[in-house]
Amino acid sequence: MGLTEDRERFREVGEERREDLSEFISHGDLGGSGPDRVRIPVKIVDLPEFEYDRREAGGVGQGQGGQSQPGQPVEPEPGDEEGDPGEEGGKHEYYEMDPEEFARELDEELGLDLEPKGKRVVEETEGDFTDTARSGPRGTLDVDEFFKRGLKRHLATDFDEAYVREGLRVAGADVDDAFAWARDQGIPVSRAWIADAAATAVDEHGGPVEALDRWESFDELDEEVDREPATHRIRREGLDSVPFRREDERFRHPEVIEKRERNVVVVNVRDASGSMRETKRELVERVFTPMDWYLTGKYDAAEFRYVVHDAEAWEVDREEFFGIQSGGGTKISSAYELVAEILEAYPYDEWNRYVFAAGDSENAGRDTTESVIPLMESIDANLHAYVETQPGGAAANARHADEVEDALGDADDVAVARVSEPDDVTDAIYEILSTEAEGGGATAGEAARERTDGGERR
Repeated sequence: MGLTEDRERFREVGEERREDLSEFISHGDLGGSGPDRVRIPVKIVDLPEFEYDRREAGGVGQGQGGQSQPGQPVEPEPGDEEGDPGEEGGKHEYYEMDPEEFARELDEELGLDLEPKGKRVVEETEGDFTDTARSGPRGTLDVDEFFKRGLKRHLATDFDEAYVREGLRVAGADVDDAFAWARDQGIPVSRAWIADAAATAVDEHGGPVEALDRWESFDELDEEVDREPATHRIRREGLDSVPFRREDERFRHPEVIEKRERNVVVVNVRDASGSMRETKRELVERVFTPMDWYLTGKYDAAEFRYVVHDAEAWEVDREEFFGIQSGGGTKISSAYELVAEILEAYPYDEWNRYVFAAGDSENAGRDTTESVIPLMESIDANLHAYVETQPGGAAANARHADEVEDALGDADDVAVARVSEPDDVTDAIYEILSTEAEGGGATAGEAARERTDGGERR
């Protein structure tokens, strides 16, 4: 086995020994990764290398010809300075993956199956001539479809003329009686046709057909004579012509194929009030950061916006989002008001939209029930999620998550997750992303309407 094969084998061993994905999300160093590159620690695997016997290296100095001379100072080799890393150092310390691979790995790890929806049309192309329209160039006339439509209409209006004439031979029947009988039989004949047949028909003796009472009643006629379907007559006699009409014409057009971009905008919201200490903020980061990577890997284009709030809300960049803290109180509705403004730039019919909020569930007064929940119902999104971070369990005044769950728990576009320690993180991520993957049921707005009775919330 050569050196190249050795290196490849050791690389594969390194991948196998990289930190478990769930362990990395819950306890690993997320800060070493970037938006487009996820770096997961690998237990070091030393590559084989040649080691020289120091006894053959000479003394403390080297003279001419490589022979050391007494008292000669040692000249350091390039890269031997203290603290100077070698060129190869560290590249085996991390297993790197892009967001697409991360999303595949997380799907496998957690059993997720999110299929992104294509929204914004980015390209239209012409496909095969499979579509038809009522107008177009004569050269694109669909002859087969034209004939089929004319024939179908002909068969729908054709009837067994001999059978209808027998209705005129029922004792005591006149034109109106024969017409009523024919209509009851579902025969598409007009009264004018029957009247014309009665006026022109003669019996075998040359007299008017009304003079011959062949049948005592229409019931007797129905029992004795079978009506012949038009298709049988066509097979027997053939078809001389089909009366086409202008409305039968159909012209072939190329199918318009729309290429839709699978794009997404994610608005991450975090409570930055005085109660959100470092441990709570770290839990938020451990939940939100992997979800950002996951959605980046799932969608063709992803944009992220970051909102923090205390009693007021403001937008920040990603670097500030997880660390910023204020000393103010908490009013979560201020964040959702800002979210609604931000999403005006991302129409729901063109963008997949996610709103992820997190905090310790503490909120002012009745702000959740009176303001936040109505705002969540009014903001169209693939998914609204709230993550409660309360190390050691929920506090007595931490009601927001419970109130959202009570009001919108039946909606398929709302998820509530609770994280009290790092080991809860992957469960929270699964709770959120599996809600979007299942989808297809009632939305937050629909769930709200189901809870109303005569316009009053119950």
